[in-house]
Amino acid sequence: MILFNLLQGHGTEAAGTAGHGAGHGEHIPAVVEWINHAIGPAVFDLQAKIMPPIYSLFGAHWPGEGMTAEQYMAAGQLPIPTQIVMFTFVVIVAVGVLTWLRGKLSVEHPSTRQQTFEVGVEAIRGLLVEMVGPKGVKHFPIVATFATLILLSNLTGMLPDMVAPTASFNVTLALGLTSFLYYNYVGIKENGLLGHLKHFAGPMPAIAVLMFPIEIISNLARILSLSLRLFGNIYGEEQASGAIAGLVPWLVPALLMPLGLLTSFLQTFIFIMLSMIYLGEVSHHGDDHAEPGHGHEAVAH
Repeated sequence: MILFNLLQGHGTEAAGTAGHGAGHGEHIPAVVEWINHAIGPAVFDLQAKIMPPIYSLFGAHWPGEGMTAEQYMAAGQLPIPTQIVMFTFVVIVAVGVLTWLRGKLSVEHPSTRQQTFEVGVEAIRGLLVEMVGPKGVKHFPIVATFATLILLSNLTGMLPDMVAPTASFNVTLALGLTSFLYYNYVGIKENGLLGHLKHFAGPMPAIAVLMFPIEIISNLARILSLSLRLFGNIYGEEQASGAIAGLVPWLVPALLMPLGLLTSFLQTFIFIMLSMIYLGEVSHHGDDHAEPGHGHEAVAH
């Protein structure tokens, strides 16, 4: 699901004006240009076989249809979008960092790296127990993956000649959709389809007919809530920093870096917190844990 949505921006970036999302018109990192020149033609040839039939299903035409790879790139398009390269970079870094932090585990003599790793693990596990319940720890892999990828994606934008993958709406939409599908899958798995649908009818049978469509719409709106909040904050911070850096190249941007760090960590926390809240809702139908869709999202504002 993440990769599918990442690929939706494959034909929207201008190589001359650069962009890391769906037509943002931003700077293209040198590594993105290098990768597109190295393997872009081969990727384009593969896309030329796969993408036109997919686009035709929606009554649209793939932008590269009838063009060669050279013509496509000369027209200002990137066969491999910036967000794909940046997100792949984040995944590689995440694997490396986690492997390094994990190191050689020891109960008697834990290293500083191991202790740092354990602090992060226990923090997420504690939040899951608090927000979802004692059985919430089973969701640790998905929540920890969100936390790692989103945080590293946000921080990538602070590196020289790089852009944050989460400054692309394609990426944040993929993340939001993944969270949405996962917690609904959990709800259906734990409560059955009818039990999960009953979750949207509200606590009062007399107004269930009225509440059901409202709750369904509210539930679907969470996709945009998760994706737009993350995208808007990271993209806005990146644009503001870039504009200021263009006026005052060194001192002021350096002073703004703590704000960028705060934004990166805060938006990561908000995303995983909301995901855990939604998991808690579908995992506690029999409790007085929370009413669906209400009251919890205030923590993100």
